[in-house]
Amino acid sequence: MNAPRHREIACALIIDTCGRFLLQQRDDIPGIVCPGMVGLFGGHREGDETFLQCVVREVHEEISYFVAPERFDHLASYSGTDADAQGGTLRGEFFVARDVPADALHITEGSLVLVERDAYWFAGGSWHRLLNSQ
Repeated sequence: MNAPRHREIACALIIDTCGRFLLQQRDDIPGIVCPGMVGLFGGHREGDETFLQCVVREVHEEISYFVAPERFDHLASYSGTDADAQGGTLRGEFFVARDVPADALHITEGSLVLVERDAYWFAGGSWHRLLNSQ
C-alpha cells in the first residue's frame, strides 16, 4: 500500500509589458500533472531550495527568460488537500511577476496562452469582465 503523497510547488502569475496574463497550456501527454490544461508557470520544489528559488528556476526553465528573484511578489499560500493526487497533500506558494516581455519568451514546456486585459468569462449564468478597463 502506497503512503499518501505530499507535493510542494511554486507557481507564478506572469503579466507582460502590455498588462496581459501569460499562462501555460500544458502538453497533452500521459504521465504529467494536468495534461492539456491551462495554468500558471511553475513546478515542484527540489531538494532544499526555497519556494522563491523554485519559482525562479521553474519559470526560467519553462519560458527561457530569466526573471530575477526580486521581481517576484508573493501572492498567496496554500496548504491542504491535493486535488491531483488522491489522498495526497499539497503546499503551494504563488507569486506574481510583472512587465515580462512576451515577445522575448521561448516556451519549452507546453505553449503560451495570452489573456487580454478585457477578457471575459462565463459563470453563474452571465458573462463577467476579467479586469475593469480604465
